[in-house]
Formats: sequence, structure tokens, C-alpha cells
Amino acid sequence: MNEHKIISDPVFGFIKIKRGLLYDIVQHPFFQRLNRINQLGLASVVYPGARHTRFQHSLGAFYLMSEAIKSLTEKGVYIFDSEAEAVQAAILMHDIGHGPFSHVLENTLIHGISHEDISLMMMEQINHDLKDQLNLAISIFKDEYPNKIFHQLISSQLDMDRLDYLRRDSFFTGVTEGNIGSARIIKMLNVVDDKLVVDSKGIYSIENYLTTRRVMYWQVYLHKTAVGYEKVLVNTLRRAKFLVRQGQKIFATPALAYFLENDIDATWFATHPEALQRYAELDDSDIWSALKVWKHSDDKILSTLATDMIDRHLFKVEVTEERPGDDYIREKLQQIATAMQIPEEDAHYLLTLTEIGKDMYNPEDDSIGILYKDGVVKDIAEASEILNVQLLSKKIRKYYLCYQRL
Repeated sequence: MNEHKIISDPVFGFIKIKRGLLYDIVQHPFFQRLNRINQLGLASVVYPGARHTRFQHSLGAFYLMSEAIKSLTEKGVYIFDSEAEAVQAAILMHDIGHGPFSHVLENTLIHGISHEDISLMMMEQINHDLKDQLNLAISIFKDEYPNKIFHQLISSQLDMDRLDYLRRDSFFTGVTEGNIGSARIIKMLNVVDDKLVVDSKGIYSIENYLTTRRVMYWQVYLHKTAVGYEKVLVNTLRRAKFLVRQGQKIFATPALAYFLENDIDATWFATHPEALQRYAELDDSDIWSALKVWKHSDDKILSTLATDMIDRHLFKVEVTEERPGDDYIREKLQQIATAMQIPEEDAHYLLTLTEIGKDMYNPEDDSIGILYKDGVVKDIAEASEILNVQLLSKKIRKYYLCYQRL
């Protein structure tokens, strides 16, 4: 019998998954659900090619982790087989708790609990199903394992998660500036004093990686059109939830109905064993099927928003450095209320103001160390001739005012 399952990936070629624990994780229903969740949420409204899934990304991150283990072992970093398998298991599951459309649900259908918390609950459940074979993987994921490099490979400035999604998202969006040299970065990884560092030969790849990340954030992840479209969805779900609370009957799949009808937070998850199962049944298709029906709702606001989503009527988005004045916002709300003949207090479903900031490289957070031949480790901020890390780590704040086009 074959020792490995082989999966063909458009970004990295063949990915080998060893039969046994790792393959069992991939086969688990929680992991298979990631096939039904788009990696980039609604970015495909701008980049139609961006239809790849969290499932593909998780396999890609797993592939890079396998490469990183090989590369570190070749440099004489001693890694037990059990550690290698555990860190591969952990990276496979790192995104398992993501809901439909990435972060849209986190403040609409659930609150006070992050997808990381839910990932952990799902890992505990998979661990239970797989007879406690994931204890080590979970302790690495939670950063409780004494050897810190494994957690750094899952979550740090240079983790396998980021290396995969930048490569993959650039590939599927066609934003070629985003193409990082993941293979070269991994070949250059090294360990000094329990910290991941990069050999000095790899400095240009790291410079490219940091500037690339900036391009991908502003061109893809925080693209104003995609942000505006996401706000339409957030407001649609908020309106649906409001109507359900008013006692109105609204079409929803059972999984979606559960989250519309109940006030779900961390305590709810902790006290309702069925909540995790319901969450696991929720994916992008629940939302799309509801939107198609809501388009015909008697509620003018819900039907307007659902129609916006289905027919790609995007919110107009104004991006400014300064916060727009209250008078300006009030004026917009009045215009919407008048044009749509709805009460002014309901017009806020058709307008949102968000402040978006992105710190690309936070030196305090966790720096990237560059290792020189003589054993000296310098931070990339000092080592790089071309990167102005002060500029890169400057907190950029932008205001996005999104509202219904009339």
C-alpha cells in the first residue's frame, strides 16, 4: 500500500501527505469543510480568479512546513520525528476555525470569540476523535511547548501560514508583485538560541517578502472595493439578525438560523455543546443561499442589501486619511433615508465607517533576525540597506466610508 497520498497543487506541484495521523486530519469532516470556504472571502469581487479555498491554503502551508523541517534538519537542527509530525499537524489545522467569508462573522453572527479560539475548540474535538494523538500538536499551537521554534513556524513574522497565503493569493489574484520566494526563504532558515533566523544570504528575499506583503495588503486584502462589498454583507447579516429578533420569519439554513436566532459568544460556546457542530455546518453556501432568498424579502433594507450582494451593486467607498466629519455622515444618512423612503435610524444599515490600519512589520512584535557568517544576529531593520523599516512599520490609518449608491 502507498505510504503517501499525493495531491497536485497549482502553486507548489505535488504535495505528499503521509498516511496515518496527518492523513486522518485531512479526512476529518472539520477539515473537509474548509473546501467550502473561500480563502479570500469577497476579494473575488475585484479579482475574479481568487476563488481558492482555505483547504488549499492549509495544504500549502503544510507543504511549506514539511520543507522547512527538511531544511532545518539538513543544517543540523535536531528535530524529533514526533515534533515534526506534531508541527505538521498543527499547521494543517491552524485555520480550521475560520467561518464563511473570513472575518465577516466574527462581529456579526458571533461576538467576543475569535476564529483562533474556535480553531482550538475544533482541534480539541479532532484530538478526541483521533484518540488523543494531537496533544503535542495542540501544545505547540498554544505556544506551551518548551522548544519555541515550532510555534514560530506556525505563527510569527516568518511563519509558513504567511509564506503560503502570500504566494497563493498572488497566484490566484494575478497580482504578480505578490510573488515571494518562499522556497528560497525556507532554504535560508536557521536557528540561534531557540529562535528562527535567516542566513544573511537570504536578506534580499526577506526585503522582497516585506515589501510584497505591503503590496498584497493594500492591493488585495484591504482593496477598497472588496472592503466595501464586505460591509454590504456585514450589514445584511446585521439586518437579518435584527428582523429575526423582532420575531419575523426569515429564510435560513438550520446552521445559519442557529446563529441568527441566538446571541452567541464565548460563554454560549462553552455552555452549549451543539454550538461547535452548528458552526462546523456553516460555510459560504449557507450565506449565498440565504442572500438569494432575501433579495425578495418584504423588508426593504434586507432586500436592497441582498440585491447589492447578488447583483454586485457595490457600496461607494471614500477613503480618507482623516475621519470624515459627523455632519457629512449625517447628511449622507439623510440622503439615503429620503431616497429610499426609510426612517433615518434605519439608514445606518446602508452606511458604515471603518477605520483600517495595518502594521506590516512591528519590530517590538517579533523581529526578523539575520544571521551572519561570524554568528552575529542583526535585526532586518539594521541589516537592510534598502528597507526603511521605520516607514514599513509606520502605523497606517485609513478611514473607509462605505454607503449605498443611490
